[in-house]
Amino acid sequence: MNEVLAVPLRAVGGFFELCADVARASFRRPFQAREFIDQSWFIARVSIVPTLLVAIPFTVLVSFTLNILLREIGAADLSGAGAAFGAVTQVGPIVTVLIVAGAGATAICADLGARTIREEIDAMRVLGIDPVQRLVVPRVLASMFVALMLNGLVCTIGIVGGFLFSVHLQDVNPGAFVNGITLLTNLPELIISEVKAGLFGLIAGLVACYLGLNVKGGPKSVGDAVNQTVVFAFMALFVVNVVVTAVGIKFSVR
Repeated sequence: MNEVLAVPLRAVGGFFELCADVARASFRRPFQAREFIDQSWFIARVSIVPTLLVAIPFTVLVSFTLNILLREIGAADLSGAGAAFGAVTQVGPIVTVLIVAGAGATAICADLGARTIREEIDAMRVLGIDPVQRLVVPRVLASMFVALMLNGLVCTIGIVGGFLFSVHLQDVNPGAFVNGITLLTNLPELIISEVKAGLFGLIAGLVACYLGLNVKGGPKSVGDAVNQTVVFAFMALFVVNVVVTAVGIKFSVR
């Protein structure tokens, strides 16, 4: 039993050790600004199309279902409030979870995993270059930055898409839709949504970097690490979503 538990416990310990190393290296100079920009563009490039493909039908489904319910109770003019509240508090963060973990994090893991099996990481250590500062920190920060941007994009798509779908296909009054946007959704809800997205990007980047740096074997192990990245990131991010949502509701009630 001890041997069975030793492997996952070592993995958890190694992950938190990497988190501590990233925290220390984030304030160490020089900051790898060029790598951060390159990785931000790299993650955005692999994430933007999946974001659009997921956000648009998700928005249409939520708006369609919500408007049917509101029509049944005679409150169709509140469709703007529902669309904005759903897009900012749930649709935006959930789509960000799916894209950051499914596209961005896997790309990071595959990149670092390929470098690891080619022994580039070991070569950097021999040359006295810290791979955490040089490679991991820019990727984690880039994942966090892109997650924030993706969340803003999905929220915008959710509100604009909800407006177009509700007004043009379900005959909702456009003025009533716009007036209802700020009824339930204000700055605190937007801040909570962005906090969620930032945490999603941070955790997904850390998980991807840890698994990529600890690949052992050949190309097959890189594929296994990529699959593990998706599973572990999804598990962690949905837990974070629930916790942050509960904390945000608690504070908003007070």
